[in-house]
Amino acid sequence: MASSSTSTSSILCFLLFVCLFHFSSATGRKLNALVQDKPAMSLQYHNGPLLSGQTSVNLIWYGNFKPAQRAIISDFFNSLYTTPKTQSPTVSMWWKKVEKYYNLPNSSKKPTSLALKLGRQILDEKYSLGRSLNNKKIVRLASRGEHSNAINVVLTSSDVTVDGFCSSRCGTHGSSYSTSKKSKFAYIWVANSETQCPGQCAWPFHQPIYGPQGAPLVAPNNDVGVDGMVINLASLLAGTATNPFGNGYYQGPAGGSLEVASACTGIYGEGAYPGYAGNVLVDPSTRASYNANGANGRKYLLPALFDHSTSTCSTLV
Repeated sequence: MASSSTSTSSILCFLLFVCLFHFSSATGRKLNALVQDKPAMSLQYHNGPLLSGQTSVNLIWYGNFKPAQRAIISDFFNSLYTTPKTQSPTVSMWWKKVEKYYNLPNSSKKPTSLALKLGRQILDEKYSLGRSLNNKKIVRLASRGEHSNAINVVLTSSDVTVDGFCSSRCGTHGSSYSTSKKSKFAYIWVANSETQCPGQCAWPFHQPIYGPQGAPLVAPNNDVGVDGMVINLASLLAGTATNPFGNGYYQGPAGGSLEVASACTGIYGEGAYPGYAGNVLVDPSTRASYNANGANGRKYLLPALFDHSTSTCSTLV
């Protein structure tokens, strides 16, 4: 199906809970930075390096995840460069929208390229740092992955609490310096919100706690918590690719900025409005909602991305 765009004039008029909770910025921006009077009309480049070349995505599973849950997220990453033998739209089509930022002209950097590859998967099922984590512990977990040419993704299970989770964020991304490799690595943290705050971090697969009370969508992989994680993970992955070290593409103050996906919070299909995710696809057999086909027959619901060329939020459907 052909791609479509939704005007940014509606972006920040969305439900209060979506604007406040659904995505967190690279440096954990505060709530008041997510609610603005006017939508972002462009993302500025701040002359910093982007990720380039072969980059491994390493998954650090912290807590209790079932093999089926790990497969949903692993298949998402495997879908970024795979064109499934099904009709479009696909996850890889969505990712190509992110890669467009690597070909934009700028004053100090030559066009580059990025090739992500699923790397190591590390299981910590014994909660080695406890069941309550702060930012410092998240970085410690992230450091268990590769320290160069890497994005290390920390995924916390539904029984783990993290500072700021639910109250101000559903996940975050940032970077840390490795003294052993003398280089920076990027990291992402996303939590499973199934039992703690699905109304904030798993919408539109759960009834929202604020705003219009439309019926929730059926999760495409029949797991409200993990399908919600995929939405947040996709948003943060797009932010990591385009703003890995806090000086890439964003608009607003550093640490409180709008990025390529967070500028389009709450939009998944054409015609989105408060309480309505947009005109997405529905599987006729399961009634599950989705907007992207992935590897191994998977279906996913992925966020709209800010299109630099049109200054609109571009969706797959």
